Amino acid sequence: MKEFKDSIFFGEILLQTKIAFRANERLDASQDTFDNLEVWCSVQSILVSAANVSKILWPTTKKHQKRGDRLREILKVEESNPLSNREFRNHFEHYDSRIEEWFDNCSGGVYVDLAMNPSLRDESLEKFYHRGYNLFNKTLIFRNELLDLNEILNALAAIQNNCKGLVLDFP
Repeated sequence: MKEFKDSIFFGEILLQTKIAFRANERLDASQDTFDNLEVWCSVQSILVSAANVSKILWPTTKKHQKRGDRLREILKVEESNPLSNREFRNHFEHYDSRIEEWFDNCSGGVYVDLAMNPSLRDESLEKFYHRGYNLFNKTLIFRNELLDLNEILNALAAIQNNCKGLVLDFP
């Protein structure tokens, strides 16, 4: 029965990686059109898909830890894989809490959000950037924390490749 259940998880991992790669295609295309809404839709899709894979491979409940261990072993996924850390993704998923924390702890009125290419701007504003995306190197910024989307996409590609042959693939 575990083999059947594992194949369901592998199928879900394949689906989530394909969603992330499709979002990455949209992200690349949005650079030509300067469509900021599409940028953020694509970024969010990549983060959510990566998080869904992460939750399958690193379950949050103790009850499912063995499943995560088993699937990571089968797929040859190291503990140090960038998908294992969901902290950055949580900034986006729990953005409402981040807003509350900001205004509880900061008295200033400067608040810069959804910045495009914040790394190329005035460094004196860095501490005020909440969510930012650098088109030139596919990095996300959240309050001085950096996430390289290329690393996330590469990790997803490696896992997707290791899923092949374990489950029927679909378009």
